[in-house]
Amino acid sequence: MTTSHVTTHVLDTGTGRPAVGVAARLDRQTADGWQETATGTTDYDGRIRNLGPEALEPGTYRIEFETGKYFAETGTETFFPAVALIFELTDPAQHYHVPLLISPFAYSTYRGS
Repeated sequence: MTTSHVTTHVLDTGTGRPAVGVAARLDRQTADGWQETATGTTDYDGRIRNLGPEALEPGTYRIEFETGKYFAETGTETFFPAVALIFELTDPAQHYHVPLLISPFAYSTYRGS
């Protein structure tokens, strides 16, 4: 099994539980715009453990989460139909964990470990 250097974890702070079934896409910024690198969906624990290939080039990346679909499936109104987190990957040997905390009308993130 290949190990990705990018992982994520989505928690629904409104319910206090992992956000299960949130689709996400990892893109890399190029001279021509954003290029899709990988896709994934959060598991029973709200995690995508392998988002992307084993090796990534340094650069600017974006993870876009389909939060609107997640909230629609739970019957919850939301202000954010999607959340896009843009970050710099500077050392391809490092692990980049990019968590997302969501609620219907707010979100936050940080660099995890």
